[in-house]
This record gives sequence, C-alpha cells and structure tokens, in this order.
Amino acid sequence: MGKELKTNAVRILDRNKISYELLTYECDEFIDGLHTAEATGAPVEQSYKTLVMQGKSKKYYVFVIPIAEEVDLKAAARAVNEKSVEMIHVKDLTAITGYVRGGCSPLGMKKAFPTVIDSTAEQYKAIYVSGGRIGTSIRLNPLDLARVTNATFADVLA
Repeated sequence: MGKELKTNAVRILDRNKISYELLTYECDEFIDGLHTAEATGAPVEQSYKTLVMQGKSKKYYVFVIPIAEEVDLKAAARAVNEKSVEMIHVKDLTAITGYVRGGCSPLGMKKAFPTVIDSTAEQYKAIYVSGGRIGTSIRLNPLDLARVTNATFADVLA
C-alpha cells in the first residue's frame, strides 16, 4: 500500500487492529455517494455517508447514514439528547473536521465528536464509509466502526 493512501482513518483502523478493505477510485473532485458506490462497486444499500451537525447547545455531532437516505433532524436530535440539530455549512466542514466535502470520514476527525450510526447498518456484516479523502472508501464491520468511534446506533432516517 502506498504511503499516500494512509489517511487518518486508515491509521486509526491499523492502530486498533481492525480488519478493513480499502477501495480507491479515480476522482478529481467531490461526487455524491451514489457515484462513489458505482465507481467502487459497493452495494448502494451498504454505502454510508458522514454528516456533521451542530446541536442547539453548539456541540458538534457526526451521523453515519445510508447514502440514498435523508436524516430526520428530530430523530437525530433525540439520538444525541439535543432540542434540535442542523447541518453545518459546507464552508465550515474542513475547519471543524479536518476533512473536505466528499472525503469526510467518521474516523479521524480533528476531534472525537459524539457519533451516531443509523441502525440499518447493524444488519450488515460490512458497510462502506469514506476513507478520509476523495477517491477512497473503506469497507468494514459496522460494529468495529462503532467501537473505534465510540458510536451508538439509532434510527435517524427520515
């Protein structure tokens, strides 16, 4: 494996001895999750996107949901014990997480934010999430992802 592929997400998985598969695809700029799944051959229903939200308390939260779905803001707020949550602005993503749009992984952000994985992930032996840069995806067990990110599972889909 080339050094250029060692993202923070990959380093964390290696350090925690978590089994994963790294998938790469040609991509110069952000494409949505559906195109990413198509490019890597990952099943759409097992491909998850990472959303970063801010609660009424001003705390940040990470939500990992299926790429073809939308988050239910009320359900998301309940999952993190907030009155309400809203998506952060794309322009703030890098400053808050250290990642760019289209390369935002639930692993290896600048700080460890409370993370919620949609409960649909529990039915799969493996899910696909961003590898921490555009053009990289990681296939791993959702329970391993939850363990390494201290995530909880909750129903947060619209």
